Amino acid sequence: MRAFACPNCRRLNHFEVRVCPGCKATLGYDPAVDAFRFLADKATVWRDSKGGTADVVVCANNNAYQICNWLVGTGDATPMCRACRHNRTIPDLSEPSVPPRWAKIEAAKRRLFHSLLKLGLPLETRAEAGPGAQGLAFDFLYDAAAEKAGTPRITTGHDGGLITLNLIEADDAERERMRHAMGEPYRTLLGHFRHEVGHHYWSRLIEPDAAECEAFRKVFGDERVDYQQSLQAHYADDGGKIWTDAYVSFYATSHPWEDFAETFAHYLHIVDVLAAAGGFDLSLAALPGEAEGLEVELDFNPYTADTRALVDAMGPLSFAVNAINRSMGLPDLYPFHLSDAIVAKLDYVHTLVDKAREGTKAGAPVAA
Repeated sequence: MRAFACPNCRRLNHFEVRVCPGCKATLGYDPAVDAFRFLADKATVWRDSKGGTADVVVCANNNAYQICNWLVGTGDATPMCRACRHNRTIPDLSEPSVPPRWAKIEAAKRRLFHSLLKLGLPLETRAEAGPGAQGLAFDFLYDAAAEKAGTPRITTGHDGGLITLNLIEADDAERERMRHAMGEPYRTLLGHFRHEVGHHYWSRLIEPDAAECEAFRKVFGDERVDYQQSLQAHYADDGGKIWTDAYVSFYATSHPWEDFAETFAHYLHIVDVLAAAGGFDLSLAALPGEAEGLEVELDFNPYTADTRALVDAMGPLSFAVNAINRSMGLPDLYPFHLSDAIVAKLDYVHTLVDKAREGTKAGAPVAA
């Protein structure tokens, strides 16, 4: 995701900012224009960089909890923004440690929704989807057993469009402990969201379409193998299971559904990282072994670019950001290798997203 300019003073800001550090204007993100609007000089009308006004107000979650910096149209059917309206359950806020962690969760979720909106993927709440269709919803739950005894009773996961997140995932120390225990090179709140929403889009875009299911199986394998047995075998592995470079993560080897969700999440990683780099007009020399004199110019739209453009740009960029992290004594920012098999899976996801975007643009019903 690119940095966002303050429409009042043009200072670049991160996506989560609510008050510009430069001019002190109040900022709100308007998804209708993919930009910040501002309030300044005691004004009560939200304006853009040219002084134009809009009939928008702050999300109801900002009024109630100071938890959101998105704007919503005054004519919208709900006072919640495009991201918050998908919440089904928010955590118990009476526990003192919960509000700051819920804020982290919502910040990560807004980044997810920005990507989904930029990609043009279908986004319906359960009420909007209607009977028989799968809308997207979230339960954010405080797990007292996990917090006090280290024995989680709430499992982070997806079921029929409902994404559940155990609030303990917003505890940095606990999440890092779980990352090490499970041998994961990468575990973040945003990564969880990208993975779980991948399951949603498998059910939303692939499962109802027999032809799409066959295309999926040619790339990821047959998802009709028993899921629970596959997971049990994965976690009971005695070290004999091999993680080949055909999978983006070890967890992806457990079942075709998980392979797709991990690959879908990785696709979102790549497009957002390249969007951030492109927003700063980065240009990178090719890695050794590439065509002589070739440079990577990040002057394309990663949300619509073809898979080869994404992969070719990600190679030198990931090497550069990893080198920067290592200069600070930190682990690699991008601890992954894109093999030909993984690129083929990413291309399947890209094609699926393209098809869904075109259906959304045309107003055509997407399989539900």
